[in-house]
Amino acid sequence: MSILIGKDTRIIVQGITGRDGSFHALSMREYGSQVVGGVTPGKGGQDLQGIPVFDTVAQAVKKTGADCTVIFVPAKFATAALHEAADARIPLVICITEGIPVLEMIENTHYLATHGCRLIGPNCPGLISPGACKVGIMPGRIHLQGDIGVISRSGTLTYEVVWALTRAGLGQSTCIGVGGDPVIGTGFVELLKLFEEDPGTAGVVLIGEIGGEDEERAAEYIHGSMRKPVAAFISGLTAPPEKRMGHAGAIVSGGRGTADAKVKALRAAEVPVAERPDEIPALLAAKLKRKVGGSR
Repeated sequence: MSILIGKDTRIIVQGITGRDGSFHALSMREYGSQVVGGVTPGKGGQDLQGIPVFDTVAQAVKKTGADCTVIFVPAKFATAALHEAADARIPLVICITEGIPVLEMIENTHYLATHGCRLIGPNCPGLISPGACKVGIMPGRIHLQGDIGVISRSGTLTYEVVWALTRAGLGQSTCIGVGGDPVIGTGFVELLKLFEEDPGTAGVVLIGEIGGEDEERAAEYIHGSMRKPVAAFISGLTAPPEKRMGHAGAIVSGGRGTADAKVKALRAAEVPVAERPDEIPALLAAKLKRKVGGSR
């Protein structure tokens, strides 16, 4: 099984006629996802290799019955796109766009929540349930269907860890990139709860990085409420103090949000923390009492 998406998920792509939107819409469809439509204002009535294009999200939802949207629009148009998705009451909204101002995202997350929408992102790679559905930009070929959930703040690290899991024979139930910005929609704790409740997930990999306190909150939840085993990797252990690093959310303030603090919190919750991404499969397999395989 999986969480959030599956074979029956019906997807529209906001910004489908742009360079990125068109490329990834076709990639998602090629993977087997049900891409039922797209939205670009002023281009309604056109199609992208058989995928119908609509002027508005409301029209697309009415015609296609979409229950998921993925947003590939420039940052200056992203807030309008998010609001349009919320107004159409789409249950799952994935925002790939990066560079949306923090103040706008504070209002956007509240707006989507009050309209009953779950937001993944922004500045994220999306999510994938291997063998069933891909929404976003994750490379499908590195994934293997299985029962390991993956949650990550980093797109590139997600791919590295997933490939290590796949090579070890540890397939994935769902892999989710939550995004690297200071203000995001769905975070670690909410997704850990979903994986804990999912009968098709046996264990979880958590990939964090410096900045914020999401990993510390995740450690508290794991320690108090989670029965399924979790293994983790935290990037940024060698990040120099006071130097800007990577994602907009990678901000350390007042001694909080350091990689060392996150590692200590997770280990205190009995979560093994890898020093390198390729150590993750063995750590998780030990918690699951499984043997890891060789290269795929």
